Amino acid sequence: MALEKYIRDIVDFPKKGIVFKDITPLLASSEATSECLQVLLESLNKQKIDKVVGVESRGFFFATLLAQELNAGFIPVRKPKKLPFNTISASYELEYGSDSLEIHIDAIQKGDKVLIHDDVLATGGTAKAVCELVEKLGGEIVQLNFIMELSFLNGRGKVKEYPVFAVITY
Repeated sequence: MALEKYIRDIVDFPKKGIVFKDITPLLASSEATSECLQVLLESLNKQKIDKVVGVESRGFFFATLLAQELNAGFIPVRKPKKLPFNTISASYELEYGSDSLEIHIDAIQKGDKVLIHDDVLATGGTAKAVCELVEKLGGEIVQLNFIMELSFLNGRGKVKEYPVFAVITY
């Protein structure tokens, strides 16, 4: 299945000069969602995963599906002040600004095998920040999964010490 046809380009969103890759057509198709999930699962080569970390907010969709299929816990990483318990945070640069992310301090135990999932790998800043959070809590990163990679932004370079997989590469 050509999953690329389920990704819609939105020009000048969220600001002028950005071409946003919209996954909502993919999510609207149960067939495309199933196919994408299977590709993501196969990329893991049956490695043991204890926790799947999903990055706010589009990373949550497939991270929860992956966690269920892998019989693993789902861990949300969110923007500041969105999680109700004690957190740690990391700041990062986006292709169109800067932000920070938080994770609960008890979300990952030392030695947990962790899969990190987000919808897109762009400049790599978000992915690097999530890796820092996971490792601060003692997690061992097994792989970083993405639906899409915008290879022209060289984000993979910021997370080159980890296995990275993307279903679609632009």
